[in-house]
Amino acid sequence: METVTNKTLEKLKYDLVRAGLVQYEVIEQAEEISNAQNINIGQALINSGVITEETLLKFLEAKLHIPYVNLEDYSLDPNCLKFVSYSDARRYRIIPLFKIEDTLTVAMADPLDLFAIDKIIETAECSIEPVISSEPGIIKKIEEYYKTDSTVGEIYTDSNVGFDWRDELHSEDLSDNHIQKIIRAILKQAIMEDVHEVTFQGEDEGFGVNFKKSGELHNKGVIPNVLISSLVAKLKTLAELDPSVSEVPQLGKLNFKVDDVQLVASISTFPTIMGERIFLKIYKPPHALNKIITNDAHLKSVKKSLSEPGIILVCGSPLSGKTHVIYSLLLEAAKNNAKNIMTLESIAKYTLKGVNQCELNENIGFNMDKASRFIEFQSPDIIYLEGIKTKESFDYFSGLVFEGKTIIMEFLANNMEDLRNKMAFSDFETLKSLISSMVFIHSKNSVEVFDKNTLQKYLV
Repeated sequence: METVTNKTLEKLKYDLVRAGLVQYEVIEQAEEISNAQNINIGQALINSGVITEETLLKFLEAKLHIPYVNLEDYSLDPNCLKFVSYSDARRYRIIPLFKIEDTLTVAMADPLDLFAIDKIIETAECSIEPVISSEPGIIKKIEEYYKTDSTVGEIYTDSNVGFDWRDELHSEDLSDNHIQKIIRAILKQAIMEDVHEVTFQGEDEGFGVNFKKSGELHNKGVIPNVLISSLVAKLKTLAELDPSVSEVPQLGKLNFKVDDVQLVASISTFPTIMGERIFLKIYKPPHALNKIITNDAHLKSVKKSLSEPGIILVCGSPLSGKTHVIYSLLLEAAKNNAKNIMTLESIAKYTLKGVNQCELNENIGFNMDKASRFIEFQSPDIIYLEGIKTKESFDYFSGLVFEGKTIIMEFLANNMEDLRNKMAFSDFETLKSLISSMVFIHSKNSVEVFDKNTLQKYLV
């Protein structure tokens, strides 16, 4: 994520010391905090309690001779919103208030941000008169006035044979939510074709829409260049991502209903030389474990593994449904209210009752490394780990078995022979010895369970 700064405060921070409002040491500490937490120095000073927001804003008003406006009960002119886009308002922390003749008055948290002022002048094609307002107040007004529908809307798949999302793209719909209808149509076609991965990527003629099936991308049409920025901004807003950020990756999730069933899609954005690439992966809600493992003996074996120390390995090829099965395992384990169940995930696909789900956040340094160092202090009984990739992580979490923990992890293997070949590496010796149960997903309707004895014989 881009660094959060405030050019006004960076320029005037030592004037705060000269005015006797803060001490020099406090400014230094605030700079360290602002860098660590990616907030501007003014917010760091306010958060630490050394100065109030009102005092700081009054100081800036006197120093810059720019009036301060409290937006708490302020009603701005909605007709002025067209001069500043939602993404620019969020990026630069500005909001237009009113326009008199050829001058647009805007509230700014950072009135010396000349780049922001130049950008507004360029788009609004008029003079700009800045006033100072608090950053939280501006953001609150942005969310209040730039209202957008925060849901995809319901999708129904019955009686739609031969459905093509491009019919919606080429419709003569001029309403504000046309982009949302296009997104809904793309999701609908993906569900109808049993596709779980959708990518949007830059092409010469526009934004290519691709469905991934059996490991291959199939182009399903192109969104014209004129609609790309609107579609990307809408997708990000729906996924609670920052539409003003495009230089760094972001990860979020989208909630929507299909035939009255709640689905979740993770959304990953990534910058490329052709613009942002967006990857969307659809997850269906988990079933009860006995609907997946129908053999009574196998079901009993897996349930036993959930109640004792060891590693439960869920294996399968990409898109085989490993996460779906793992969530079913977690739901089964949660029936025993005496267990402390915790997860470490990039995105929590569904909220599971009785499970303490934890989402990693690389933007603030909360990665798998840090989470694994601290999770023991929560005294978990069962831990699910998403996407372990290093030998150190395998060894660390395998070691927790000796402390009485049950570990659930996934392992990518296209078939049993592929699994045997991968497990032949010496790196997995400790892991193999601690597996109490393995669930292998051969296909949607074929799930095989191995207990400790049968698995060890097979992998030798």
